[in-house]
Amino acid sequence: MKVLLLSAYAAGSHVHWQRCLYTMFPDWQWQLLSLPPRHFSWRIRGNPLYWSVAERERLESDYDLLVATSMVDLATLRGLVPALAGLPTLLYFHENQFDYPRQGGQHSLLEAQMVSLYAALAADRLAFNSAYNRDSFLEGVGALLHRLPDHVPTGVVTSLAGKAQVLPVPIEYDRVVTTAAAWPGIAGRYPQRPLRLLWNGRFEHDKGGDTLYCALRALEGSGLDYELALTGQQFRQSPPAFTRIESEFPHRLVQFGYLPSASAYRGLLRGADIVISTAQHEFQGVAVLEAVAAGCLPAVPRRQAYPQLYPPQFVYEVYPGDIEQEGAAAAALVAGLASQVARDVAAPDVSAFGLPRLQPAYGSLLRSLAGRAG
Repeated sequence: MKVLLLSAYAAGSHVHWQRCLYTMFPDWQWQLLSLPPRHFSWRIRGNPLYWSVAERERLESDYDLLVATSMVDLATLRGLVPALAGLPTLLYFHENQFDYPRQGGQHSLLEAQMVSLYAALAADRLAFNSAYNRDSFLEGVGALLHRLPDHVPTGVVTSLAGKAQVLPVPIEYDRVVTTAAAWPGIAGRYPQRPLRLLWNGRFEHDKGGDTLYCALRALEGSGLDYELALTGQQFRQSPPAFTRIESEFPHRLVQFGYLPSASAYRGLLRGADIVISTAQHEFQGVAVLEAVAAGCLPAVPRRQAYPQLYPPQFVYEVYPGDIEQEGAAAAALVAGLASQVARDVAAPDVSAFGLPRLQPAYGSLLRSLAGRAG
């Protein structure tokens, strides 16, 4: 089968998803067009302009299926390149712009919301990486249409819901669980050594660096002996909370910053005891899932997709507008989970998110969409 794959904002998780598609269907012929994850507003509106001119020959080649991420302005692209108009199309949502925490001075998300709405209407099928992502998108579309002044069609949300399904981003489960542990701190078993705490998100405002800082301050007051590995993609302008953590907690840090080696990163996951998330914005949380697959106990907030993924004993309460109280709640959960680490309590089973387990669902959807039986 020949598949055209379009990724208009190829962030790290999107690239991981692309790699999983290639792994699941190595005999298919994949043609990828992707754009770098920067200049968000321009990327969202500019991708059909660029591709329709610079990549027209490849867009007009013979394909059985088109798979595009929700950042692709699919409606415009299909209008500019008529050869795509009749091609069966899946639109995949890693996130949606109707449920995204606003940062001070950030551009309006209305443009991106409308692009994704029109793209969803233009696609034949929609897939979301979590039920939370699907539901918040449909609710957001409904709320947006309700605000419009007049001539608003009925049945839009119902139509979109009818062609939507949940299909998580796979995790490379086998690679994670077979990697040897490689924690850079003190060796031994807990509690003869410090608790190993991992935070593995992007160094961006929506990942809750301020809450993490408050949680670490609370942990200092608790008397818990712990080591901290802070790793994730970094940018030229990261929130100041991460700089404060680096300067105030050097006695806890065993890793700070991005690990370019995939094997070293997986070794860090295997060596950690607890993975903590302070994210304000998480539609699936692949990084946390990978850590849990590696054996970490999760400490996650009661928001976004997390309550759907993990049992209640691994979820801490959230306090919108009060990061100190929320940080204290996160720290209390970490301290409570430390006793489970000492008893060798197993991490939640997330094998259902493994690539081999999800491959049949992906294959069924993509083949049926392309009209292929086998």
